[in-house]
Amino acid sequence: MMSKTMHKFDKREELVEELSSRIESQLKEAILTKGKASLIVSGGSTPKPLFERLRRAPIEWDKVTIGLCDERWVPSSHEDSNESFVKRFLLQDKASKAKFAGMYVEGINADEAEGLCSKKLKDSLWPFDVMILGMGTDAHTASLFPNNERLSEAFDENRENICISIKPKTAPHTRMSLSLGAILSSRHLYLHFEGKDKLALYEAAVGGDDRYIMPIRSVLNQNNNDIEVYFA
Repeated sequence: MMSKTMHKFDKREELVEELSSRIESQLKEAILTKGKASLIVSGGSTPKPLFERLRRAPIEWDKVTIGLCDERWVPSSHEDSNESFVKRFLLQDKASKAKFAGMYVEGINADEAEGLCSKKLKDSLWPFDVMILGMGTDAHTASLFPNNERLSEAFDENRENICISIKPKTAPHTRMSLSLGAILSSRHLYLHFEGKDKLALYEAAVGGDDRYIMPIRSVLNQNNNDIEVYFA
């Protein structure tokens, strides 16, 4: 049976310290067990302080590969690129030695790149050791947006491709996202969000079951994997 554990902090700094410490120990454990580790992260402004703390952690970063939960289908030089954000704020200091496996493929549209992207992530990151999800104000996670026409495919846990292209109606850029099955396969799964509005959104998500209206429910209200929630 899946468990959902909520960790509440009064200050963001306390959350960052605790969560970075947990991730550090889990990456070290993976390296000790199998000689390598994978860390899957999200974009957006929320994880920036966490990245700035984590990148100084004394980990054998040369044995860590970092990937993304989702990506806007724009070149890594674009200001909206999650790859650019992660390289700027996480792959610095000690973590500059880590490898990075991005989703974006130059010169091909997202629909056509699903298979390529899935193979790339399976080859370089699979199985996922640690994943940090975020949550949008519309209750999306990764790029699984409410009422999107491809959600039923994204929610299909037997889907062969672990990546799925999504065209959100309420946000710019076509996206590539991990499927629900890929998200739930992670050995350690975290949801990280901040602020009273997001807390109210989280409580509404936990209290209902329509995952098409609130896709974050597909991660929170399931029985396949434990999830730890970090809130400040």
